[in-house]
Amino acid sequence: MTMLQESSPSWGVAASRRTLTRILPFLVVAALWQLASLFFPPFLFPSLVDVFKRCFEILVTWSELADVLATVGRILAGLAGAFVIGAALAVLMVRSRSVNEFLSPILTLFQGIPALSWVVFAIIWFHGIEPRIFFIMVMTTLPAFAFQVLAALEAMSRDLVEMVMSFRPTRSKLFRVMIIPAILPDILTAWKVNLGNASRVVVVAELVGATGGVGYELLQQQQVFDMAGALAWTLQLVFFVLIAQGVLTLIESVAFRYRAVSERTL
Repeated sequence: MTMLQESSPSWGVAASRRTLTRILPFLVVAALWQLASLFFPPFLFPSLVDVFKRCFEILVTWSELADVLATVGRILAGLAGAFVIGAALAVLMVRSRSVNEFLSPILTLFQGIPALSWVVFAIIWFHGIEPRIFFIMVMTTLPAFAFQVLAALEAMSRDLVEMVMSFRPTRSKLFRVMIIPAILPDILTAWKVNLGNASRVVVVAELVGATGGVGYELLQQQQVFDMAGALAWTLQLVFFVLIAQGVLTLIESVAFRYRAVSERTL
């Protein structure tokens, strides 16, 4: 009991230091920006008060909030489509060496194509803005999902697979008890990485031909040199990515609560 009492304060101090270390870079950037706003005109460096006031206006104005939700929906739809297709391709690749040798160069080629090129291709191939954005989102995030799931499947212990198969499990039980726990960490990591990529790509996609969304609103702010508005709309995507990352982290902590704390925090 004494040892626990002695270690509790030190644990609290360590947690406080970690929290401070995480937020300190943001505080420094915010302080430097606010300092710059005192010496430069608002169209270059607006006050953070004006920026967050504009953020609040976006959240309480339905027509503007609808643009944010439209962009969020496009990101999630594109990521979901890319994940489903990428996971299916990864399963085919891990089951067949010839399929792997055929698809790997194609996915590598797709991975090297810039997002702006996919935007141009989508404009030429599709008429509606939603099919364009969905196609762009899928093509830019598909290779990462496919390779991540493939790596997770290939990293599974062969000895463990053979031992589990000796009990003759059903396919559903094998998938639920062994495969999902083995590959879920890599899947969550892939989603975390692709969330950031998708938020950048969707803005580029919405800049071309969209009549709504965060990218469209950023274009409107650029035309009137409204830096506060541009930052406020950008922060909407930042907030979404942070919330989504938090949800994924929560899923990870719940799904792997059986692991040691030190192992989960590595």
